[in-house]
Amino acid sequence: MARYFNEPSRTFGEYLLIPGYSSAECVPDNVSLKTPIVKYKKGETPSLSMNIPLTSAVMQSVSDDKMAIALAKEGGISFIFGSQAIESQAQMVSRVKNYRAGFVISDSNVSPEDTLADVLNLKNKTGHSTIAVTTDGTSDGKLVGLVTSRDYRVSRMAPTTKVETFMTPFESLVWADANTTLKEANDIIWDNKLNCLPLVDADQRLVYLVFRKDYDSSKKNENELIDDKKRYVVGAGINTRDYKTRVPALIEAGADVLCIDSSEGFSEWQKRTLEYIRAEYGDSVKVGAGNIVDKEGFLFLAEAGADFVKVGIGGGAICITREQKGIGRGQATAVMEVAKARDEYFEKTGVYVPICSDGGIVHDYHITLALAMGADFLMLGRYFARFDESPTNKVNINGSYMKEYWGEGSARAKNWQRYDLGGGEKLSFEEGVDSFVPYAGRLKDNVALSLSKVRSTMCNCGVLTIPDLQKDAKITLVSSTSIVEGGAHDVVLKENKQYI
Repeated sequence: MARYFNEPSRTFGEYLLIPGYSSAECVPDNVSLKTPIVKYKKGETPSLSMNIPLTSAVMQSVSDDKMAIALAKEGGISFIFGSQAIESQAQMVSRVKNYRAGFVISDSNVSPEDTLADVLNLKNKTGHSTIAVTTDGTSDGKLVGLVTSRDYRVSRMAPTTKVETFMTPFESLVWADANTTLKEANDIIWDNKLNCLPLVDADQRLVYLVFRKDYDSSKKNENELIDDKKRYVVGAGINTRDYKTRVPALIEAGADVLCIDSSEGFSEWQKRTLEYIRAEYGDSVKVGAGNIVDKEGFLFLAEAGADFVKVGIGGGAICITREQKGIGRGQATAVMEVAKARDEYFEKTGVYVPICSDGGIVHDYHITLALAMGADFLMLGRYFARFDESPTNKVNINGSYMKEYWGEGSARAKNWQRYDLGGGEKLSFEEGVDSFVPYAGRLKDNVALSLSKVRSTMCNCGVLTIPDLQKDAKITLVSSTSIVEGGAHDVVLKENKQYI
């Protein structure tokens, strides 16, 4: 008969942390959330660490260059999705590495031949009231004007009115050269009482927009994650099919770390991919692998050369792998077993291979639990999909704003490479769904709130670092009755609140 595990497969929601002694020094401001993302030898410093233990998932609906910039500002890393053409993924990576704080690449653009209806649709889609008008309607086309809400009145204009008839033409704009510094740009904005200053090159092609409202963004974020050239750190997803062409392109574009994106990583395909990278680049290219859910899977990938190992199968909010295939494991159980294997591997070899918990996060406190159970950092999809910076549309559903969110195994994404088992180049059946998640606003605000809870909980446990949390935390299994007791009960709430 099959090998049978006596203990049930458990989720984060089945556990609580027990408080520890908190000294006077144990206050949230003193908590460090710095954590390694790639392997290192005992006594050495990791070549790449994060200032917060959060990464955004390798998904079309989550991680593009805009998300990568926003998360790097907060100290984390985005893994730009790989289910796209190699060229377009490399361009996203390049945009992150070339980003200048305070300088925005326009993502709301129309051509002069577009109509008022197009402007309104774009404004509804992006929420942006300032729209660049370029000859070809692209973000880097020749700038011929700007459209703001002051340039049109919906009640007095036909939807078919051409943009060229109501835009503010280039000749009437205050603009600056593309090489203008942020300080100079802000001085021009304030001196001319502008809300937006376009920066163009010698051919009048749009390069950046600088906004008055982004003035404060020029101030350094103490947690921002930058490389030795003061560029934002960015990751990228790869697959086990076209890695021989995708990896060189991503490295050339400047990717700091790669991740093999697969629903199941205990495979020869991942070993071949890792072997190719090590043969071509040695240890200079950092690459994580996964996903796995047990000791055997971890050891396989660690010995194959993975810089970190991703844990989790079937626990994502949009993942239906367990339902479709009966494959997976409760995320808490998986993380604890793999963390134990990682520690044993470290003792045996002197090499510490970080693990990433991917999936199963429903509430903010689950982040702290995952770290306490041994995860070095987490990868989140649904969490980040809710924010302004995710690449999906914001839509109004029954009076509430939502963001679109779909899985890589859904018919919409058609990312067959992620579920590749060496057969035909197709997605035979869905392992993900197409859905909506409640819109939550800016990444910065939400991440700050979530991590304030993590820091506070760590202080309750009497620790100031993630390694100390892993070493000293006390965890208890809770009953179903205890779970009910933990929330509001036996009262009538004044208002309904949604806790994410």
